[in-house]
Amino acid sequence: MNPKARRPTDPGFSSVNPQVSTPRLTIQLCTYNRARLLERVIDGCFEQTVPPETYEIVLVNDGSPDDTSEVIARLKRRASCIFTVIEQTNAGLARARNAGIAQARGERIIFIDDDVLPTPSLVAEHLRSHDEHPEAIVRGAVIITESFDRLPPPIWSWRDYSANSFWTSNVSVPRAALDRVGWFTESFREYGWEDIELGLRLRFAGVRGVFNSRALAYHYKSRPTARSVPRMLAQARAQARTARQLRELHPHWRVLLATGDHIFERYAHRGVRALGVPARLASIVGETETEKPLDLRRLLAARVLAREAYFEELDRARHSVG
Repeated sequence: MNPKARRPTDPGFSSVNPQVSTPRLTIQLCTYNRARLLERVIDGCFEQTVPPETYEIVLVNDGSPDDTSEVIARLKRRASCIFTVIEQTNAGLARARNAGIAQARGERIIFIDDDVLPTPSLVAEHLRSHDEHPEAIVRGAVIITESFDRLPPPIWSWRDYSANSFWTSNVSVPRAALDRVGWFTESFREYGWEDIELGLRLRFAGVRGVFNSRALAYHYKSRPTARSVPRMLAQARAQARTARQLRELHPHWRVLLATGDHIFERYAHRGVRALGVPARLASIVGETETEKPLDLRRLLAARVLAREAYFEELDRARHSVG
């Protein structure tokens, strides 16, 4: 499967100087409404320890209505490596990723997000791993932080572990492997699973993965407030709908376990809802109109409530196609 992607001849693509030698690696990221974080993230991409001709940055602005365009204009003036920007109307992350891949010229592509701050050795460490394992996916390490101004020590530990083998917060892959299995599936328009789906196709094609804990980045996660809760619930429901898409594409046991879309999980959560647990959790969370940070009890209740919203929506999505 090779989902149709926008090509470099389409409107919205910036030009690339064909005389510049091919970079070894492309940092590719997409952004939507993250002007407050984007400048720091791209500056981190500029501040890599490798020579600037070694890599390029391809940024896709997916129709951000905030101040992202002004931030990009400032970044262009101080770019220290090839910095290509693609402006497009909002089309979702999968399509935006494909737009970026279409413009990337690196032999390998690192995918990061617009809330991920790379450490200065990120590119060097990904390249080191690729030199040792030329055909492999390289997973970098991610440390969660509540502030880019007060970063924890750059030391990854098992507390930061993610079982996701293709997490686009910090992962690189040979461009040839992407071209072989196809890019991101553009039918994923809502939150969640588009990176897992591509990772599954790479796995099924025999592309192995390696982990480099020194290829490190910081992932910004703001401290949840009461006003965050409706967004958490909406995101959980969107993720359930895309989980159902994933199962339709790949009816594989790994997908069943990852999404919870199997009989044991479904019946367990139906029982939880039948007992009225979500209503009790909502009463613990309380009002959701303030920016007051959630204390531990309310935060745990909100997270469990989001989990129940996920399974409720998963049942709904299942019935809508069944």
